[in-house]
Amino acid sequence: MKLFHFSIIKFTLCLILGILLAKLITISTSYSFILAVIFTAITVLLYFILKKKKRFVFIYGISTYITFLFFGLFLTNINEDLRDASHFSHAINETTTSKIITFRVRETLKPNAYSHRYYVNILNVNTKRVSGKALLNIKKDSIHSALPIDAIYTTNVNLIKVKAPLNPDQFSYKKYLDKQQVHYQLYADHTTLFNLPHTSTSLFGYAATFRNYINTQLTAYKYTKDQLSIINALILGQRQNITKAVYDNYTNAGAIHILAVSGLHVGIILLLLNLIFSPLEQLKHGKPIKTIILLILLWTYALIAGGSASIIRATTMFSIVAIGINLKRPTNIYNTLAISVFVLLLIKPNFLFDVGFQLSYAAVIAIVSFQPILEQLWTPKYKLPKLLWQTLTVTIAAQFGIIPISLYYFHQFPSLFWLSNLIVIPFLSMILGLGLLVITLALLSVPKSFISDAFGLVIDWMNQFFGWISSQETFLILDIPFTVVQVVVSYVFIFTIYKLYHYKNYKWMRLTLVSIILIQLTYIHNYYQTEGNRFLVFHKNRSTIIGQKHNNRLTIYSDIEHAESNTIIRSYAVKNALNTTTSKPLNSVYKLKNNYVLVVDSLGVFDIKNKEIDYVLLTQSPKLNLERLIDSLQPKGIIADGNNYKSYINKWTTTCKKRKLPFYQTGKTGAFIKDY
Repeated sequence: MKLFHFSIIKFTLCLILGILLAKLITISTSYSFILAVIFTAITVLLYFILKKKKRFVFIYGISTYITFLFFGLFLTNINEDLRDASHFSHAINETTTSKIITFRVRETLKPNAYSHRYYVNILNVNTKRVSGKALLNIKKDSIHSALPIDAIYTTNVNLIKVKAPLNPDQFSYKKYLDKQQVHYQLYADHTTLFNLPHTSTSLFGYAATFRNYINTQLTAYKYTKDQLSIINALILGQRQNITKAVYDNYTNAGAIHILAVSGLHVGIILLLLNLIFSPLEQLKHGKPIKTIILLILLWTYALIAGGSASIIRATTMFSIVAIGINLKRPTNIYNTLAISVFVLLLIKPNFLFDVGFQLSYAAVIAIVSFQPILEQLWTPKYKLPKLLWQTLTVTIAAQFGIIPISLYYFHQFPSLFWLSNLIVIPFLSMILGLGLLVITLALLSVPKSFISDAFGLVIDWMNQFFGWISSQETFLILDIPFTVVQVVVSYVFIFTIYKLYHYKNYKWMRLTLVSIILIQLTYIHNYYQTEGNRFLVFHKNRSTIIGQKHNNRLTIYSDIEHAESNTIIRSYAVKNALNTTTSKPLNSVYKLKNNYVLVVDSLGVFDIKNKEIDYVLLTQSPKLNLERLIDSLQPKGIIADGNNYKSYINKWTTTCKKRKLPFYQTGKTGAFIKDY
């Protein structure tokens, strides 16, 4: 099939290129708007000039593609909140000591170990009306309940910029929040928040109230916390209350997509609704009426389920599918996918950088491309084997699309994914249908019954099954290094394999072999990238972690046991394809070719003979006279890790500033890194 015969696919690719270009170069919103308008005018003009001159129609095509590229550039710029003159960041005056922040609660997030977290819309800074989104962290306590959606509060705590990670190759929560247009956060507790009266309620507020009512009604069925958390995730799209243990079980089993309301769930719900309302087709104008009802119900469900990015994506795609099916328009799945991508990126260009967005479309494209090929390998005679075979081929086909992205972001591969999906996916429509029935019964105040008990039992079986899959640690491959170049080359290989199957000619055989060579070259390149030596002092509060890299080997020294399995070390080792050794106790001196690093711990004792010390690492808050140490050793710099009292660090900072000596504080400047 010639995919590029569909104009919408080409337009969508140009829009994507424009969005990527906006992230690579800095161009003002006004200039990008002018360029988009100019090329739109040129394209319209070329249409009238060249519409009867077929030889030159390609010029019109090129102009059209450039127009969409600049539209992608412009849309990305206008969607950058920080460029908006009304954004609250422009109203923050660093010289003003007191600020009154007024905000509206927008969305409840999964809490961490210390805080409940919310996305909030900033309404006012002091008396100035502003806009923009921020992250609110509220210290946990056992007295206060969660903040309701749409509630308005005022506080005098400061808006703080979200900080980048202090260690190399560590997961950057800042980058993740940047994609959500969140650049600032608030740290507060309930004593610093003051509730303001409000009369307006948004659709999200009504949806949250309805979800709370559903949960109140479900209490009559005596579900456990784990059962309720899965019900909320599976049907209502709320994963905040899932325990870490249960969440990790689903993740390690390769079944986390079951808990994220997305294409799978919305597709099943569309099938159920399509079946329920099929009698309407007998009426005059029945199909358009049925289509409108389906769209209303789909988007109502999307709103009730929280309106997250994954739900909006899935609902948009299946809305287009519903229109095509019920109005009997000839549709092509690639065309449908391209339309949904195009519409979503027009609304929010940053969706392109969302991991869920990438995984969703990669999985669907792989399924429609490879599942028919795999299904032809065997034709079972009976219904049950046929259903299981179809499920298995869908699951395996999806992996062709998601493995490169998954390896890049998560660096692990659950090799029992096929078993997880083979057992659960065939029954997921029944599980969702049963769940919707139970919620309906709860809303009608129907007492606890066999149906509600059966659903709770099904949830328990799912949790136990995925817990068992997760416990098979031998089949969970962890810490797989994978770069963005390898992602691109992997998709080139997958594409050439697909083409080779269909055309079976020398051209595609040659291109497939070239793609294999490219994959090998990426691994060779990664190997040579590990060459060289490096000394690192990582930042970790209340602990000391030192790393010495020699080519592809990383030796860890620390005052904590099994430091090699710490997240900081694992992230650095995986991203750089390094092999770590079992951590060792701290040394007093480290040699870096011709340089020496002295470690001064809580004892504050050092005795160096015949060695010129280049750097001194202060750890465990040593009581010493830093000026005397500097006079004695004449170091090139002083390093203080996260294992020191703040008061000591402040004192050392003053001393080094006075002596004009470089002072490296890992808590501010990040990990100390020295190549040698």
